[in-house]
Amino acid sequence: MNKTVSKVYIAGDHRGVGLKLYLIEMLTAAGYMVVNLGVDDPNVSADYPDVAQTLADAIGDDKNARGIAICGTGAGVMIAANRYRNLRASRCDRPEQARDDRFHDDINVLALAAADIDIEMAFLCVQTFLESPFDNIERRIRRIEKIS
Repeated sequence: MNKTVSKVYIAGDHRGVGLKLYLIEMLTAAGYMVVNLGVDDPNVSADYPDVAQTLADAIGDDKNARGIAICGTGAGVMIAANRYRNLRASRCDRPEQARDDRFHDDINVLALAAADIDIEMAFLCVQTFLESPFDNIERRIRRIEKIS
């Protein structure tokens, strides 16, 4: 468990409910402070732009918080999340992507495709995302400042 991560906020649309609930269970068991931002009913339609806004509001200025956003394809929540200056989101399907995106781009939101990833692989991606450091060097900081 990464001790520098203050909280893990997790939100998803109706297509991501099952995956979200599984990840909450696994992350809680691993000792993370997890905040469920909904939705919890797969029969109640939710819009991925609302999921991203909920994450942006929850994370606020907490540099040590991380977010997990889930929709059917992962693309919708990723695009919507990147509209917010305090979020840097990437859709990852493999742990290596999550590691590299943290290292190079300091992503603070992991977008997952509920329809395209099995739950064990999703958890491996989440673990890697939460445990991977940012390569805090000048050129990477400069690039992030241009988008934040």
